[in-house]
Amino acid sequence: MKNKTAGTAAVLLAGTLWGLMGVFVRWLQNYGFSSMHISAIRILTSALILLLTTGIMDQALKKKFYPIGNRLLAIRLKDIWCFIGTGIISIVSFTICYFSTMKYTSLSVAAVLLYTSPIMVTLLTIPVFREKLTLRKILACLTTFSGCILVTGILGSHAAVPAKAVLLGLLSAFGYALYSIFGTIAVKKGYKALTISTFTFLFAAAGILPFAEFPTMLPILAAHPETILIGVLMGIITTILPYILYTLGLSKIETGKASIIVSAEPVVATLTGVLFFREPLSPLGIAGIFLVLSSVFILNGREKNYPVKQADYSI
Repeated sequence: MKNKTAGTAAVLLAGTLWGLMGVFVRWLQNYGFSSMHISAIRILTSALILLLTTGIMDQALKKKFYPIGNRLLAIRLKDIWCFIGTGIISIVSFTICYFSTMKYTSLSVAAVLLYTSPIMVTLLTIPVFREKLTLRKILACLTTFSGCILVTGILGSHAAVPAKAVLLGLLSAFGYALYSIFGTIAVKKGYKALTISTFTFLFAAAGILPFAEFPTMLPILAAHPETILIGVLMGIITTILPYILYTLGLSKIETGKASIIVSAEPVVATLTGVLFFREPLSPLGIAGIFLVLSSVFILNGREKNYPVKQADYSI
């Protein structure tokens, strides 16, 4: 029970920190950065900070000559596919698809499409991790998704959504969902949360480079050096810490449950908009917040424990 509570708290905190992303995005947009610029800054900054931090900790803990499984800044060659999965297949593909979705439809529609990901994760964990599809999970998924629809205010919009936007939005959700799958596999292989996060963003950095738009990004950085500090803070607060916390949560609670609980992110994003940018909060939005938060209580009620057969992840 203690592990379950700690895992839930870690995932909730991760969702809270991810929900603060909008503050940093708006700051950087005010300087003239595009969505792809901001994505590249976020990923590249996070990769650099994680690499330096993990390397220093590896030395401080004197694990340099320990077996590779006990070192923070090392992975087995046969496990590299896990980090290609978390870094490139998940984070880079999700980022590109999500920002592309926003070109063809509203932010609220893009957000709702993205938050079909808990349903995808829940379904994927059945064949991959042999988790049980319980009535509690189904109810939590429906409650969370309904809450996200209300929070984003999409019900008040009558604009048609292009098929291209729907496809890209669902692909972004699938990429988002895959972090939970690949991340859980890496956890089951014995890697620490810091190691998983570090190699995830190293691979993500390599994957985002072709899309970084450096010719238009660097002049803005040179003209406004204070944006470097904003980028660093964004990397630490809304990327590094939440990914480490979420990965820790994956080691303590079921993957499907974690993906639903982390949906607290749009709630925090909405409240951030109200507090920092004086955005209105409708009665439907308040109801949506209640629904999303209630899913956490639904998942943490007492439930019969089923024996789960562990899948084999060796190659």
